[in-house]
Amino acid sequence: MTDQPFPDTRASGVSGCNTAEWLLLSCLPKFGRRLRRDLSTAYPNLTDVLALNPATLKALGLPSETSAAIQAWQDGDRQHPVAAKVATIQRDCERLGIAVIASSDPLFPDPLRHIHDAPLVLYTQGDPHLLSPDQIGVVGSRHATRAGLDHARTFAAELSRRNLVITSGLALGVDGAAHAGALDAGAPTVAVIGCGLDRVYPSQHRRLAARVIAQGLLVSEYPPGTPARAAHFPQRNRIISGLSRGILVVEAGLKSGSLITARLALEQGREVFAIPGSVHSPVARGCHHLIKQGARLVETVDDILEELGTWWSFQGDDRAAGNPESPVAAPVATPGAGLASREIAVFEALGYDPQSTDALSSATGLSADQLMQALLLLELQGLVSAAPGGFLRIA
Repeated sequence: MTDQPFPDTRASGVSGCNTAEWLLLSCLPKFGRRLRRDLSTAYPNLTDVLALNPATLKALGLPSETSAAIQAWQDGDRQHPVAAKVATIQRDCERLGIAVIASSDPLFPDPLRHIHDAPLVLYTQGDPHLLSPDQIGVVGSRHATRAGLDHARTFAAELSRRNLVITSGLALGVDGAAHAGALDAGAPTVAVIGCGLDRVYPSQHRRLAARVIAQGLLVSEYPPGTPARAAHFPQRNRIISGLSRGILVVEAGLKSGSLITARLALEQGREVFAIPGSVHSPVARGCHHLIKQGARLVETVDDILEELGTWWSFQGDDRAAGNPESPVAAPVATPGAGLASREIAVFEALGYDPQSTDALSSATGLSADQLMQALLLLELQGLVSAAPGGFLRIA
Protein backbone atom coordinates (compact mmCIF):
# COMPACT_ATOMS: atom_id res chain seq x y z
CA MET A 1 0.00 0.00 0.00
CA THR A 2 1.35 3.45 -0.86
CA ASP A 3 1.47 6.37 1.56
CA GLN A 4 -1.95 7.76 2.33
CA PRO A 5 -2.72 11.06 0.54
CA PHE A 6 -3.49 13.06 3.65
CA PRO A 7 -1.22 15.20 5.83
CA ASP A 8 -0.39 14.36 9.44
CA THR A 9 -3.17 16.17 11.27
CA ARG A 10 -1.33 15.98 14.58
CA ALA A 11 1.01 18.72 13.40
CA SER A 12 -1.68 20.98 11.93
CA GLY A 13 -3.65 22.09 14.96
CA VAL A 14 -6.38 19.63 14.01
CA SER A 15 -6.95 16.82 16.48
CA GLY A 16 -5.08 13.59 15.76
CA CYS A 17 -6.25 10.02 16.48
CA ASN A 18 -6.37 8.95 12.81
CA THR A 19 -8.45 12.03 12.00
CA ALA A 20 -7.85 11.68 8.26
CA GLU A 21 -9.30 8.16 8.31
CA TRP A 22 -12.38 9.30 10.23
CA LEU A 23 -12.86 12.21 7.85
CA LEU A 24 -12.66 9.75 4.98
CA LEU A 25 -15.35 7.58 6.59
CA SER A 26 -17.57 10.64 7.03
CA CYS A 27 -17.18 11.51 3.33
CA LEU A 28 -17.65 8.04 1.85
CA PRO A 29 -20.61 7.79 -0.55
CA LYS A 30 -23.48 5.51 0.45
CA PHE A 31 -21.87 4.86 3.84
CA GLY A 32 -24.95 5.51 5.93
CA ARG A 33 -26.07 4.70 9.44
CA ARG A 34 -27.37 1.19 8.73
CA LEU A 35 -24.22 0.08 6.91
CA ARG A 36 -21.98 1.55 9.62
CA ARG A 37 -24.01 -0.22 12.30
CA ASP A 38 -23.75 -3.56 10.50
CA LEU A 39 -20.00 -3.21 9.98
CA SER A 40 -19.33 -2.15 13.56
CA THR A 41 -20.26 -5.62 14.79
CA ALA A 42 -17.26 -7.15 13.03
CA TYR A 43 -15.10 -4.01 13.11
CA PRO A 44 -15.61 -2.08 16.40
CA ASN A 45 -12.84 0.25 15.23
CA LEU A 46 -14.55 1.32 12.05
CA THR A 47 -11.36 2.65 10.46
CA ASP A 48 -10.18 -0.97 10.12
CA VAL A 49 -12.58 -1.20 7.17
CA LEU A 50 -10.26 1.13 5.24
CA ALA A 51 -7.53 -1.56 5.19
CA LEU A 52 -9.69 -4.32 3.70
CA ASN A 53 -9.06 -5.64 0.21
CA PRO A 54 -11.65 -5.23 -2.58
CA ALA A 55 -12.86 -8.82 -2.32
CA THR A 56 -13.58 -8.47 1.38
CA LEU A 57 -15.31 -5.13 0.86
CA LYS A 58 -17.53 -6.71 -1.76
CA ALA A 59 -18.27 -9.70 0.48
CA LEU A 60 -19.35 -7.29 3.22
CA GLY A 61 -21.89 -5.81 0.86
CA LEU A 62 -20.37 -2.35 0.44
CA PRO A 63 -21.71 -0.43 -2.57
CA SER A 64 -19.33 -0.16 -5.50
CA GLU A 65 -18.94 3.61 -5.03
CA THR A 66 -17.92 3.10 -1.41
CA SER A 67 -15.41 0.38 -2.24
CA ALA A 68 -13.95 2.44 -5.10
CA ALA A 69 -13.32 5.39 -2.78
CA ILE A 70 -11.61 3.14 -0.23
CA GLN A 71 -9.49 1.54 -2.93
CA ALA A 72 -8.47 4.97 -4.24
CA TRP A 73 -7.41 5.98 -0.73
CA GLN A 74 -5.36 2.81 -0.35
CA ASP A 75 -3.69 3.51 -3.71
CA GLY A 76 -2.85 7.09 -2.78
CA ASP A 77 -5.02 8.53 -5.56
CA ARG A 78 -5.18 12.23 -4.66
CA GLN A 79 -7.41 12.98 -7.64
CA HIS A 80 -10.31 10.82 -6.49
CA PRO A 81 -13.24 13.10 -5.52
CA VAL A 82 -13.51 11.70 -1.99
CA ALA A 83 -9.79 12.00 -1.31
CA ALA A 84 -9.84 15.53 -2.72
CA LYS A 85 -12.80 16.42 -0.48
CA VAL A 86 -11.02 15.20 2.64
CA ALA A 87 -7.90 17.18 1.76
CA THR A 88 -10.02 20.30 1.17
CA ILE A 89 -11.75 19.88 4.54
CA GLN A 90 -8.41 19.60 6.29
CA ARG A 91 -7.03 22.70 4.58
CA ASP A 92 -10.19 24.68 5.36
CA CYS A 93 -10.15 23.61 9.00
CA GLU A 94 -6.53 24.62 9.42
CA ARG A 95 -7.16 27.97 7.71
CA LEU A 96 -10.25 28.73 9.79
CA GLY A 97 -8.93 27.46 13.11
CA ILE A 98 -11.45 24.62 13.29
CA ALA A 99 -10.54 21.48 15.24
CA VAL A 100 -11.69 18.07 14.04
CA ILE A 101 -12.50 15.62 16.81
CA ALA A 102 -12.85 12.05 15.60
CA SER A 103 -14.96 9.41 17.29
CA SER A 104 -11.79 7.69 18.52
CA ASP A 105 -10.36 10.89 20.02
CA PRO A 106 -10.22 11.06 23.84
CA LEU A 107 -11.92 14.47 23.59
CA PHE A 108 -14.96 12.93 21.89
CA PRO A 109 -17.66 12.73 24.60
CA ASP A 110 -18.49 9.18 25.59
CA PRO A 111 -22.28 9.73 26.01
CA LEU A 112 -22.47 11.00 22.42
CA ARG A 113 -20.32 8.17 21.10
CA HIS A 114 -22.94 5.62 22.19
CA ILE A 115 -26.13 7.21 20.88
CA HIS A 116 -27.96 5.79 17.89
CA ASP A 117 -26.41 7.24 14.72
CA ALA A 118 -23.50 8.91 16.50
CA PRO A 119 -21.52 11.38 14.37
CA LEU A 120 -18.18 10.12 13.07
CA VAL A 121 -16.48 13.48 13.58
CA LEU A 122 -17.21 16.81 15.24
CA TYR A 123 -15.98 20.16 14.01
CA THR A 124 -15.35 22.63 16.84
CA GLN A 125 -14.24 26.18 17.55
CA GLY A 126 -13.53 27.22 21.11
CA ASP A 127 -12.62 24.97 24.02
CA PRO A 128 -13.21 21.31 23.03
CA HIS A 129 -12.77 20.19 26.65
CA LEU A 130 -16.28 21.57 27.25
CA LEU A 131 -17.66 18.48 25.50
CA SER A 132 -16.98 16.42 28.61
CA PRO A 133 -18.50 18.26 31.63
CA ASP A 134 -22.10 17.62 32.64
CA GLN A 135 -24.47 19.44 30.31
CA ILE A 136 -28.14 20.35 30.27
CA GLY A 137 -29.82 21.07 26.94
CA VAL A 138 -32.14 24.09 26.89
CA VAL A 139 -34.44 24.31 23.87
CA GLY A 140 -37.68 25.97 22.89
CA SER A 141 -39.63 28.08 20.46
CA ARG A 142 -38.04 30.45 17.96
CA HIS A 143 -41.08 32.65 18.57
CA ALA A 144 -40.86 32.68 22.34
CA THR A 145 -42.77 35.13 24.48
CA ARG A 146 -40.99 37.68 26.65
CA ALA A 147 -41.69 35.44 29.64
CA GLY A 148 -40.20 32.46 27.79
CA LEU A 149 -37.03 34.38 26.93
CA ASP A 150 -36.72 35.48 30.55
CA HIS A 151 -37.16 31.89 31.75
CA ALA A 152 -34.49 30.67 29.33
CA ARG A 153 -32.00 33.30 30.48
CA THR A 154 -32.60 32.91 34.21
CA PHE A 155 -32.68 29.10 34.20
CA ALA A 156 -29.52 28.98 32.05
CA ALA A 157 -27.71 31.40 34.33
CA GLU A 158 -28.65 29.53 37.50
CA LEU A 159 -27.93 26.07 36.05
CA SER A 160 -24.52 27.39 34.98
CA ARG A 161 -23.85 28.54 38.55
CA ARG A 162 -24.68 24.98 39.63
CA ASN A 163 -21.87 23.63 37.42
CA LEU A 164 -23.95 22.45 34.47
CA VAL A 165 -22.86 23.54 30.99
CA ILE A 166 -25.75 24.96 28.95
CA THR A 167 -26.08 23.35 25.53
CA SER A 168 -28.45 24.55 22.82
CA GLY A 169 -28.78 25.14 19.09
CA LEU A 170 -28.04 28.87 18.61
CA ALA A 171 -31.50 29.38 17.08
CA LEU A 172 -33.55 32.52 17.51
CA GLY A 173 -35.77 32.68 20.58
CA VAL A 174 -35.18 30.32 23.49
CA ASP A 175 -31.86 28.90 22.23
CA GLY A 176 -30.22 32.28 21.90
CA ALA A 177 -31.58 33.44 25.26
CA ALA A 178 -30.20 30.32 26.97
CA HIS A 179 -26.72 30.84 25.50
CA ALA A 180 -26.82 34.53 26.46
CA GLY A 181 -27.94 33.70 29.99
CA ALA A 182 -24.97 31.40 30.53
CA LEU A 183 -22.49 33.83 29.00
CA ASP A 184 -23.86 36.78 30.97
CA ALA A 185 -23.37 34.72 34.13
CA GLY A 186 -19.70 34.36 33.21
CA ALA A 187 -20.08 30.68 32.34
CA PRO A 188 -19.25 28.73 29.15
CA THR A 189 -21.92 27.37 26.83
CA VAL A 190 -21.98 24.85 23.96
CA ALA A 191 -23.82 25.71 20.74
CA VAL A 192 -24.53 22.95 18.20
CA ILE A 193 -25.40 24.21 14.72
CA GLY A 194 -26.75 22.63 11.55
CA CYS A 195 -24.23 24.02 9.07
CA GLY A 196 -20.51 24.56 8.66
CA LEU A 197 -18.83 26.57 11.41
CA ASP A 198 -17.92 29.25 8.85
CA ARG A 199 -21.60 29.75 7.94
CA VAL A 200 -23.27 30.58 11.22
CA TYR A 201 -27.05 30.39 11.03
CA PRO A 202 -29.09 32.44 11.72
CA SER A 203 -27.02 35.43 10.62
CA GLN A 204 -28.56 37.51 13.44
CA HIS A 205 -26.55 35.40 15.88
CA ARG A 206 -23.09 35.95 14.41
CA ARG A 207 -22.12 38.18 17.33
CA LEU A 208 -23.53 35.62 19.79
CA ALA A 209 -21.58 32.87 18.01
CA ALA A 210 -18.39 34.88 18.44
CA ARG A 211 -19.10 35.15 22.18
CA VAL A 212 -19.70 31.40 22.32
CA ILE A 213 -16.37 30.68 20.63
CA ALA A 214 -14.53 33.08 22.95
CA GLN A 215 -16.10 31.76 26.13
CA GLY A 216 -17.43 28.31 25.22
CA LEU A 217 -17.64 25.96 22.24
CA LEU A 218 -19.27 25.99 18.80
CA VAL A 219 -19.94 22.49 17.41
CA SER A 220 -21.12 20.97 14.13
CA GLU A 221 -20.94 17.60 12.42
CA TYR A 222 -20.85 19.38 9.04
CA PRO A 223 -17.57 20.46 7.40
CA PRO A 224 -16.77 24.09 6.56
CA GLY A 225 -18.76 25.45 3.64
CA THR A 226 -21.90 23.40 4.39
CA PRO A 227 -24.99 25.65 4.22
CA ALA A 228 -27.90 25.40 6.64
CA ARG A 229 -30.61 23.04 5.38
CA ALA A 230 -33.90 22.03 6.95
CA ALA A 231 -32.86 18.36 7.12
CA HIS A 232 -29.78 19.26 9.18
CA PHE A 233 -31.67 20.54 12.19
CA PRO A 234 -33.23 17.25 13.39
CA GLN A 235 -29.74 15.78 13.01
CA ARG A 236 -28.33 18.63 15.08
CA ASN A 237 -30.97 18.00 17.75
CA ARG A 238 -29.76 14.45 18.38
CA ILE A 239 -26.32 15.85 19.18
CA ILE A 240 -27.76 18.39 21.63
CA SER A 241 -29.64 15.67 23.48
CA GLY A 242 -26.76 13.19 23.15
CA LEU A 243 -24.37 15.59 24.85
CA SER A 244 -26.79 16.40 27.64
CA ARG A 245 -27.85 14.77 30.88
CA GLY A 246 -31.33 16.09 30.29
CA ILE A 247 -33.34 18.47 28.12
CA LEU A 248 -35.26 21.46 29.45
CA VAL A 249 -38.05 22.60 27.13
CA VAL A 250 -38.95 26.21 27.93
CA GLU A 251 -41.67 26.99 25.35
CA ALA A 252 -42.76 24.90 22.38
CA GLY A 253 -45.72 24.53 20.05
CA LEU A 254 -47.26 21.15 19.39
CA LYS A 255 -45.30 20.84 16.11
CA SER A 256 -42.09 22.37 17.45
CA GLY A 257 -38.67 21.00 16.67
CA SER A 258 -38.11 21.11 20.42
CA LEU A 259 -40.48 18.16 20.76
CA ILE A 260 -38.23 16.26 18.35
CA THR A 261 -35.31 17.00 20.65
CA ALA A 262 -37.35 15.81 23.63
CA ARG A 263 -38.24 12.57 21.84
CA LEU A 264 -34.60 12.00 20.93
CA ALA A 265 -33.62 12.63 24.54
CA LEU A 266 -36.06 9.97 25.71
CA GLU A 267 -34.74 7.51 23.12
CA GLN A 268 -31.22 8.17 24.38
CA GLY A 269 -32.22 7.58 28.01
CA ARG A 270 -32.02 11.24 29.02
CA GLU A 271 -34.39 13.13 31.29
CA VAL A 272 -36.95 15.59 29.91
CA PHE A 273 -38.09 18.66 31.80
CA ALA A 274 -40.74 21.19 30.79
CA ILE A 275 -41.80 24.59 32.12
CA PRO A 276 -45.58 25.02 32.12
CA GLY A 277 -47.22 28.15 30.73
CA SER A 278 -50.56 29.76 30.16
CA VAL A 279 -53.32 27.46 28.91
CA HIS A 280 -54.07 30.17 26.34
CA SER A 281 -50.54 30.30 24.90
CA PRO A 282 -49.83 28.28 21.73
CA VAL A 283 -46.13 28.11 22.65
CA ALA A 284 -46.99 26.42 25.94
CA ARG A 285 -48.95 23.56 24.42
CA GLY A 286 -45.89 21.51 23.55
CA CYS A 287 -44.65 21.75 27.14
CA HIS A 288 -48.07 20.77 28.48
CA HIS A 289 -48.14 17.79 26.11
CA LEU A 290 -44.74 16.65 27.39
CA ILE A 291 -45.84 17.00 31.01
CA LYS A 292 -48.97 14.94 30.31
CA GLN A 293 -46.71 12.27 28.81
CA GLY A 294 -44.47 12.12 31.88
CA ALA A 295 -41.91 14.92 31.53
CA ARG A 296 -40.93 16.50 34.85
CA LEU A 297 -42.83 19.73 35.49
CA VAL A 298 -40.27 22.38 36.38
CA GLU A 299 -40.83 25.50 38.43
CA THR A 300 -37.32 26.01 39.78
CA VAL A 301 -33.77 24.91 39.01
CA ASP A 302 -33.92 22.71 42.11
CA ASP A 303 -36.61 20.60 40.40
CA ILE A 304 -34.07 19.72 37.71
CA LEU A 305 -31.18 19.12 40.08
CA GLU A 306 -33.32 16.90 42.30
CA GLU A 307 -34.21 14.66 39.37
CA LEU A 308 -30.66 14.51 38.03
CA GLY A 309 -29.25 13.95 41.48
CA THR A 310 -31.44 10.93 42.20
CA TRP A 311 -31.15 9.30 38.81
CA TRP A 312 -28.13 10.42 36.81
CA SER A 313 -25.71 10.31 39.73
CA PHE A 314 -26.68 6.69 40.32
CA GLN A 315 -26.18 5.95 36.63
CA GLY A 316 -22.84 7.76 36.76
CA ASP A 317 -21.75 5.34 39.50
CA ASP A 318 -22.80 2.50 37.21
CA ARG A 319 -20.74 3.91 34.36
CA ALA A 320 -17.69 4.28 36.58
CA ALA A 321 -18.11 0.66 37.60
CA GLY A 322 -18.35 -0.41 33.96
CA ASN A 323 -22.03 -1.37 34.10
CA PRO A 324 -23.01 -2.04 30.47
CA GLU A 325 -26.64 -1.21 31.20
CA SER A 326 -25.90 2.47 31.86
CA PRO A 327 -27.99 4.74 29.62
CA VAL A 328 -24.90 5.91 27.80
CA ALA A 329 -23.51 2.44 27.31
CA ALA A 330 -23.70 0.54 24.07
CA PRO A 331 -27.24 -0.39 23.04
CA VAL A 332 -28.59 -3.56 24.54
CA ALA A 333 -29.89 -6.29 22.26
CA THR A 334 -33.53 -6.27 23.24
CA PRO A 335 -36.91 -5.47 21.68
CA GLY A 336 -36.61 -1.79 20.72
CA ALA A 337 -32.81 -1.85 20.32
CA GLY A 338 -31.11 1.15 21.89
CA LEU A 339 -33.28 1.28 25.01
CA ALA A 340 -31.57 2.17 28.26
CA SER A 341 -31.68 0.02 31.38
CA ARG A 342 -34.59 2.01 32.82
CA GLU A 343 -36.88 1.27 29.85
CA ILE A 344 -35.74 -2.35 29.75
CA ALA A 345 -36.66 -2.74 33.44
CA VAL A 346 -40.13 -1.34 32.81
CA PHE A 347 -40.64 -3.49 29.71
CA GLU A 348 -39.61 -6.63 31.58
CA ALA A 349 -41.95 -5.76 34.46
CA LEU A 350 -44.94 -5.53 32.13
CA GLY A 351 -47.13 -8.44 31.14
CA TYR A 352 -49.88 -8.91 28.61
CA ASP A 353 -52.50 -7.93 31.18
CA PRO A 354 -52.75 -4.27 32.26
CA GLN A 355 -50.62 -3.28 35.24
CA SER A 356 -51.10 -0.09 37.21
CA THR A 357 -48.40 2.56 37.47
CA ASP A 358 -48.29 1.95 41.23
CA ALA A 359 -47.49 -1.72 40.64
CA LEU A 360 -44.88 -0.87 38.01
CA SER A 361 -43.27 1.73 40.24
CA SER A 362 -43.04 -0.82 43.05
CA ALA A 363 -41.61 -3.49 40.74
CA THR A 364 -38.98 -1.25 39.15
CA GLY A 365 -38.15 1.10 42.01
CA LEU A 366 -38.67 4.09 39.70
CA SER A 367 -40.31 7.33 40.76
CA ALA A 368 -43.58 8.29 39.08
CA ASP A 369 -41.83 10.82 36.82
CA GLN A 370 -39.17 8.35 35.74
CA LEU A 371 -41.74 5.62 35.17
CA MET A 372 -43.95 7.83 32.99
CA GLN A 373 -40.97 8.92 30.88
CA ALA A 374 -39.99 5.28 30.37
CA LEU A 375 -43.55 4.32 29.44
CA LEU A 376 -43.69 7.21 26.97
CA LEU A 377 -40.55 6.02 25.24
CA LEU A 378 -41.81 2.43 25.12
CA GLU A 379 -45.07 3.68 23.59
CA LEU A 380 -43.09 5.62 20.97
CA GLN A 381 -41.21 2.41 20.19
CA GLY A 382 -44.50 0.53 19.74
CA LEU A 383 -43.71 -1.85 22.58
CA VAL A 384 -46.41 -1.00 25.11
CA SER A 385 -49.86 0.51 25.13
CA ALA A 386 -52.10 2.24 27.64
CA ALA A 387 -55.22 0.26 28.55
CA PRO A 388 -57.98 0.40 31.16
CA GLY A 389 -56.25 -0.38 34.43
CA GLY A 390 -52.73 0.64 33.37
CA PHE A 391 -50.24 -0.45 30.72
CA LEU A 392 -49.51 -3.71 28.92
CA ARG A 393 -47.03 -5.21 26.46
CA ILE A 394 -47.91 -5.31 22.80
CA ALA A 395 -44.58 -6.76 21.63
